[in-house]
Amino acid sequence: MNPTRRRLLQGAIAAVAARLAAAGESRQEPILRVIPATGERLPVVGIGANAYDVESAQDMAARRDVLREFPALGGRVIDTARGYGSSEAVIGQLLAELGNRDRYFIATKPVSAPQAEADINHALIDQSFASLRVKVIDLLQVHSLVRFDDVMPLLREYKQDKRIRYIGATTAAPRQHAEFLAVMRKHWLDFVQVDYSIANREAARDLLPIAQERGIAVLNNVPLGGRNASLFTRVAGKALPAFAAEFGAGTWAQFMLKYNLSHPAITAVIPGTTNVEHLRDNQAAGRGLLPDAAMRRRMEQHWDAL
Repeated sequence: MNPTRRRLLQGAIAAVAARLAAAGESRQEPILRVIPATGERLPVVGIGANAYDVESAQDMAARRDVLREFPALGGRVIDTARGYGSSEAVIGQLLAELGNRDRYFIATKPVSAPQAEADINHALIDQSFASLRVKVIDLLQVHSLVRFDDVMPLLREYKQDKRIRYIGATTAAPRQHAEFLAVMRKHWLDFVQVDYSIANREAARDLLPIAQERGIAVLNNVPLGGRNASLFTRVAGKALPAFAAEFGAGTWAQFMLKYNLSHPAITAVIPGTTNVEHLRDNQAAGRGLLPDAAMRRRMEQHWDAL
C-alpha cells in the first residue's frame, strides 16, 4: 500500500465508522450508470488492473482477495491490457480459481505498445481470450489509439460474431486528446476511456461533452493520478475539508472519486486497486450522494488552493 495513502486512511476510516454508527445509517446500494448503446447498467466504481503483473505468492494472494471481495461490495468492472505484462493471465487464473467470472464486466486492450509492430490479426487478439480464459469479453478497446485503423475493423468482426459485447478506444494523456477527439467524431464507439481527475480536468473541455452528445459510455482511468503521479502526495498531512461531509466523502480517495463521478458523462471510474483496504475505500465513493455543479466548483477551488 502507498504509505501516504495508508496514513491518510488510518484516522479517516475510524472517523467515518463512528459517524455512520452515530447517524444509524444503513448500507447504501451502489450507484449504477447506463451504457447508452444498450441500456445495460454498471456500478460506477471499478478496478484498473495495471499492477496485476505479479508472480509472488504474496502478491497473488492480495489480488485474489480483492477479486473475491469486489463483487460482494457491488463492483463489476475490471480493466486490463496486453501491455500490462501478465495482468490478463493473472486475472484469468484468479477468476478461474474463484469461479466468479460471471460477476465481472471485463475490459481489455489486445494490442498495446509491445505489439505496435506486430501483424494485427485474429491470432494476436485471440491471445487475450486465452489469457483471460474466457469465450466472450465484455469490452475490447484500442489502447491509446495504437494501430487504430488496423485494430478497429477486427474488433467490429468480433462484435458481429458475438465474441465481444462492446468496442471502444482509450487515451491516457492530454497530449493525445485532439487526435482522440477526431476519432470520437468519426467513429461510432460503445465506450471510450479517458484520463480525468480533479487535478487533470482537460477531458471535461471536449472529450466528455462529445461522449455525452454521441451516447458513448466513459471509463475514467487514473482518477487518483496513477502510480507515477499519485494525487495523495498533494494532500498528505492535510485535513479533508468539512464540506466533504455534505456529499458523504470520509476520505481523500472518496473526495476525489466522487468529484469524478459527479460529472454526468462518466460511466465508471477505474482506480488501480491491489489490496482490500483500498478496495473498500474506493467502493464507498460509489454510494450515497454526489456533488452538484456548485459543489464541484467549490471542490475545484479547494483543490487548487492546496
